Amino acid sequence: MTSNLSATPAAPLRGRTALVTGGGSGIGRACARALADAGAAVHVVDRDGDSAKAVAEETGGQPHAVDLADAAALATLPREVDVLVNNAGLQHVAPITAFPPDRFELIQQVMVTAPFLLLRHTLPHMYAGRWGRVVNVSSVHGLRASAYKSAYVAAKHALEGLSKVAALEGAPHGVTSNCVNPGYVRTPLVEGQLQDQAAAHRITPDQVLTDVLLARSPVKRLLEPEEVAGAVLWLCGPHAASVTGVSLPLDGGWTAG
Repeated sequence: MTSNLSATPAAPLRGRTALVTGGGSGIGRACARALADAGAAVHVVDRDGDSAKAVAEETGGQPHAVDLADAAALATLPREVDVLVNNAGLQHVAPITAFPPDRFELIQQVMVTAPFLLLRHTLPHMYAGRWGRVVNVSSVHGLRASAYKSAYVAAKHALEGLSKVAALEGAPHGVTSNCVNPGYVRTPLVEGQLQDQAAAHRITPDQVLTDVLLARSPVKRLLEPEEVAGAVLWLCGPHAASVTGVSLPLDGGWTAG
């Protein structure tokens, strides 16, 4: 495995290039910031071009306004990437019998097919350089199921399997692949769920948080995006060179029970 000669303990990713999907907000924005602070040049990919541009300006990176459901658009992204963070996602809540098939398909395209295509796109560069880090932002729902989230749970379980295959194939080339598995994180996606479920159940958003979203979590609080980004950064650092093929829960003890 080659070393990064320009890296320092304060900037362990100096000389590396990272690509973060869903980088315009929430966990993706926190990851872009953390990777940039560690010295990486960051490509910020988001469907919302204005958000991607804002984060890129903040981190000294490059913005890319790309719809991850568009395979042709993915091919326009840079190939020379050392760190790939597959983070983008979306949610739809409905029973299987009422779940819109087109919505189910879209969620698989964004959260499974796009990570697969990005791996095909960037792994040759990582292999050639004998170094690479793939971090897939999965979820506790990649390890557990919840009712009414068939598309999301199916996608996250598929991402877990894809990550493990990438770990096995990448190991001879100095490339690791791992998942981080947060519970509920304070993001626009979750804030929207709080409001929607409060209206549906006719309770307050605070009651939704404690009685619905965090019902199975011993730690009764939302994660902050920066906590997830810290785990992502650690998996890219020098102390995690032999950590591959794992799923790292950040779930407040949800999966302990």
